[in-house]
Amino acid sequence: MSLSKEFREFAIKGNVIDLAVGVIIGAAFGKIVDSVVADLIMPVVGLVFGKLDFSNLFIVLGSVPEGTARTLDALKKAGVPVFAYGNFITVAVNFLILAFIIFMMIKQFNRLKREAPAEPAPAPATPEDIVLLREIRDSLKR
Repeated sequence: MSLSKEFREFAIKGNVIDLAVGVIIGAAFGKIVDSVVADLIMPVVGLVFGKLDFSNLFIVLGSVPEGTARTLDALKKAGVPVFAYGNFITVAVNFLILAFIIFMMIKQFNRLKREAPAEPAPAPATPEDIVLLREIRDSLKR
């Protein structure tokens, strides 16, 4: 079997296509979460903590050329090595929010999938010999 034929069979399988759709939707969903974090949540967090902007938290690791502004973008453009831990905080918050949203979605899907509790199965019929023995016992008690 040729390599191209094998690849075509692999790529056309339903699971691969489902996975591709999931990755594309996941990427788009990730952009939405990035926007929610960057545009909605982080400004509120910054307001609570005194107008702190996490994306501009960094430590300069090299010498700064004269006339370069002390902002993360300006230092990166100037080629100065910086330890940008604020970006990590932002990405970590993005991840936590995304994980929580996915958890809540899966929880709701599982709740919707649950079927109504099955009624208990009726007790199995008592074997005939046991019924006869009970009748004999009852008649002897009389």
